[in-house]
Amino acid sequence: MRHLLLLLGLLMLHQGSCFEFVIDGEWEDETSHIQDHHERHKRAILTSEEQEDFEAIRGDDITVKSYKVESRITSRFAHTTVRSSVVNSGSKAQSIGFNVQIPKRAFITNFTMNVNGITFVGSVKEKTVARNLYAQARARGKAAGIIRANSQDMETFKTEVHVPPGSNIEFELHYQEMMHRKLGFYEHSLYLQPGRLVPQFQVDVYIYEPKGISSVQTPNTLGVQFSDLIKVTSTKDKAHVVFKPNLQQQRKCDNCTGSAIDGVFTVKYDVNRDSNAGELQVSDGHFVHFFAPSNLSPLPKNIVFVIDVSGSMWGVKMKQTVEAMQAILDDLTIDDNFSVIDFNHNVRCWSEELVPGSSIQVADAKKYIQNIKPNGGTNINEALMRAVQMLVKASNQGLIDSRSVSMIILVSDGDPTVGEIKLSTIQKNVKRVMREEFSLFSLGIGFDVDYDFLERIANENRGMAQRIYANHDAAEQLRTFYSQVSSPLLRRITIQFPEDSVSEVTQNRFDKYFSGSELVVAGRVLPSDTNTLTSITTAAAARLDLTLETDADTTELDMELAKQQHSFTGFARQMWAYLTIKQLISERSLAPTAVKKRKITQRIMALAVEHQFVTPLTALLVESEDAKERLLADSPKDPKQGCCSGGGLSGGSASSGLAPVRVVYQPPPWVQMTTPAPPSQANKGPEDWTLPQQVNLVDNDPHFIVHLPGSDTDVCFNIDSKPGHILNLVSDSGAGVVVNGQLIRSKHKNKINTYFGTISIYYQPEGVSVTVSTDSIDMSDGRNNHSFTWGATADISQDGVRISTVRNSQVTITINNNIQVMVLLHRVWKKHPVNVDFLGVYIPNNNQYSPLVHGLIGQFSREPFPEVSVYDIHEGPDPLKKEATMEVKGNKLLVTRGWQKDYRSDTRRGSSVYCWFIHNSGKGLIDGHYTDYIVPDLNSFLQMP
Repeated sequence: MRHLLLLLGLLMLHQGSCFEFVIDGEWEDETSHIQDHHERHKRAILTSEEQEDFEAIRGDDITVKSYKVESRITSRFAHTTVRSSVVNSGSKAQSIGFNVQIPKRAFITNFTMNVNGITFVGSVKEKTVARNLYAQARARGKAAGIIRANSQDMETFKTEVHVPPGSNIEFELHYQEMMHRKLGFYEHSLYLQPGRLVPQFQVDVYIYEPKGISSVQTPNTLGVQFSDLIKVTSTKDKAHVVFKPNLQQQRKCDNCTGSAIDGVFTVKYDVNRDSNAGELQVSDGHFVHFFAPSNLSPLPKNIVFVIDVSGSMWGVKMKQTVEAMQAILDDLTIDDNFSVIDFNHNVRCWSEELVPGSSIQVADAKKYIQNIKPNGGTNINEALMRAVQMLVKASNQGLIDSRSVSMIILVSDGDPTVGEIKLSTIQKNVKRVMREEFSLFSLGIGFDVDYDFLERIANENRGMAQRIYANHDAAEQLRTFYSQVSSPLLRRITIQFPEDSVSEVTQNRFDKYFSGSELVVAGRVLPSDTNTLTSITTAAAARLDLTLETDADTTELDMELAKQQHSFTGFARQMWAYLTIKQLISERSLAPTAVKKRKITQRIMALAVEHQFVTPLTALLVESEDAKERLLADSPKDPKQGCCSGGGLSGGSASSGLAPVRVVYQPPPWVQMTTPAPPSQANKGPEDWTLPQQVNLVDNDPHFIVHLPGSDTDVCFNIDSKPGHILNLVSDSGAGVVVNGQLIRSKHKNKINTYFGTISIYYQPEGVSVTVSTDSIDMSDGRNNHSFTWGATADISQDGVRISTVRNSQVTITINNNIQVMVLLHRVWKKHPVNVDFLGVYIPNNNQYSPLVHGLIGQFSREPFPEVSVYDIHEGPDPLKKEATMEVKGNKLLVTRGWQKDYRSDTRRGSSVYCWFIHNSGKGLIDGHYTDYIVPDLNSFLQMP
């Protein structure tokens, strides 16, 4: 049976002074079982408790000398320290409280306290060990206590010390957490409620992101009077946010004695990303891979909204739910399918089948929701069964796109009271009928709801849960949550590493990725002869299959961190432990057998003790230097039927391990194993692509080199067109393929040199175009647009078109395995006074075109090509360049022997290709005049006169 503790004990006698300590909280008895109505009663009590005023420092006639908060965020991992110095300035002994609200996803790592020179230091131990030591101290009349947790997103660390007048007390609490990316930002929140004026009040947030910080924001959440007091200093990769109001600035009014500081201090930021392959960081023998791609078209959605309309939803809850649904439904597109189910003791469907998100259907659904009148009981089981049946029926009938995302969004404010009311049975029922391509998201409104249950069924079915606070703007909270899941960009994401390069990898297979979020994988790095670690990510986008590769130097970041004064040097090691423990806790609540649960428990305790995290299975023992005086800082309860969230918005947790491991799932985290390298495939990887020796190419400014197989002759010519013109290189209306290039100019003021700045390859039968520029590689099929940078090695496939990119070097576009185009990237010094970045194009001679092929390069692939003869070779004005006469197509041309560059093997210097140079923009060699090859846009086929 759980007991609410209020523990008061004599701690010590020191120079005739008596000190008492109190840390109140909830003791968990894991063997107990509490009936549902007791749980609901307790939740109602917590609701009233959580509404009481909160003060960081409590006590009468005390002087708070200082209150300081410092956060060090390095690579999305935050270490926060809260310090306060207090004096009992009254004439009597009294209790002084030190309270800190911390995010629920954070782990407390230490608490120290100094009372009149006597120091108490904390250390994390297994809960049973800590409790035994605590009990021993208590048995001797010593002080003891535990941390209290509330049921919101925050936990309250609460300590009191009873001290005589004149006593000096210093408190210091440490906690760590990983920043979760939502809607494109990381948000770091600090809860500042000192409850009184503080002479030395200061908040410092130090951010270091190795790849650079793209933006830092400090939303005005504390009030208008503090908007000018928050100072932000930032450089490329560092930021410092400081909030340091003086006494006068803290006052509610000029003559007030109360503090106006009462709320959340928020820092929002995001980082630079140079590729969609993600960011791989290695430090302290561990790696962290951050994956947050953008510039991808959303996947279509199939959504069933399941809304609780029981009597308890009457009033504000229903009004705000209806308001939120109006905005949510407006977000649907014609590519999305949806329906609405509302339930009380009965279950009703607005539509028995999924329907497209057209404006007519949306308007009808909004009208239906507006007319709902809450009443009756709560039949969650039948409502969820009906929602799953609706998705299954649509799937069986082939109405669901295989690349779409199917989800159920449940909104409820209460426990089941009608039909099946046993939570474990409902959980089993949902798990049994849910298909692996479906996800369940649970939204619990208010506090009279079993949030642990909602979280459990969501985590078990590839979704997540969120509490909606009824005493806040619930409509905005609902809309914000929906916006997080409304743009799924990828499915079936797997992040892997070469065999024997890493071990103990956290969850590395994810069901889906949502725009604005981030997937994080961490692990240990194994000893290796190389200083490079490589990650390979595979995923499915809208009509697109991706393979993305990136790498990191295993020594570089540690050297950089050592130079940063405010960096958190152990971030990678702690983040790996943090993720592992979070995932293990989630797995523990879903473990199918007692044996597996016990194994997970042992692993959690070992990791938590090693990394000093206060978890549901460990406690923080706080003791004096001579170990005679002890306090116990216990963790939040670990509900018998529920647990903590497994992490960020990844769209699904790992498999329970009951079924064979499939692509979407990973083995349970307690099965520690090295992630295998991707299996060998029939298709070659991006770095394996090599063009045949004989190619037709155009490179530099722009120089064409064409190989004529019949005469085994290489000929060259320049095209002296204007910047902005689009030249057709290959046009094959028979195969439906066109290759065009757009010219740009150099920075030279007096001389116009042109280069190819954009190359477009268009495959008409599938409507797929690939546009390669010096900045990005873009792919479009008329409905979906995807953009990739040059910063990653990647392999992308869609509808017979394959894009293989080698990082910052080249991209090869292959169409139906028989037509290839390689584009080389030439980078120059950004501040070069003349030169600009440009592209080179290399096209194999053996591409399989139709007889209709043409274009500046394509025409030389038609068979048979006219005979070419070269004679009368003689010295020219330049002794190094002979001249000759070339006879081709009935034309006699004066040609010059010279050389041009092939940059495939050496992008800087190139290799020389000797050829006969045709003057006057290829006149006489090419059909017609070069101006005949200027086309109106990048996807235009050639129209020869």
